[in-house]
Amino acid sequence: MRSPTHLMGTIILVAAIMIAAGMLVPRLLDDGGTGVASADGPESTADSAPVVSDTGADPTLDREVLPTRLSEPLATPTSAKPAPEALRVAKRWVTAWATPPEDGSVDSWLEGLRPHTTEEFLPQLRTVDPANIPATKVVGEPEVHESYTSSVQVEVATDGPTLLVTVIETDTGWRVTDYSENSG
Repeated sequence: MRSPTHLMGTIILVAAIMIAAGMLVPRLLDDGGTGVASADGPESTADSAPVVSDTGADPTLDREVLPTRLSEPLATPTSAKPAPEALRVAKRWVTAWATPPEDGSVDSWLEGLRPHTTEEFLPQLRTVDPANIPATKVVGEPEVHESYTSSVQVEVATDGPTLLVTVIETDTGWRVTDYSENSG
């Protein structure tokens, strides 16, 4: 090589050839996804992965299906009686949610919610303007919607909308991790 320019050109050319070969060789060796056995024997062996076609329209879009990393299905949540503390936390949280802060600031409002809210949910609540909350108080007792061993969905009625609050058991006790207005 006489100059750095020639060296870079050679490196780029070699890289392009290797990439092209890496893309073309599998396509040339593929039987088109027909599923027909070759003369050497059956198409699938214990070592080969099945090939799934997107729509069958273009065999070049075939992809190998990789095995899942999960060895068994995820456990289904176990229904359980609601924890009384979870219901208390839900009611306290909705009371704090509906109570406008004295100074009208989001930070003051969030401080009222903080003892009952997961740390992960607090940043999402920062986008709520407390002045736009259509409720001022809780009007009834919490009603259980769904209850599992470590989470409870609770309906809490306010003088505005009824809220569906999700409370989970954490290392620091029961905390609210989500809420929505219940549409019925």
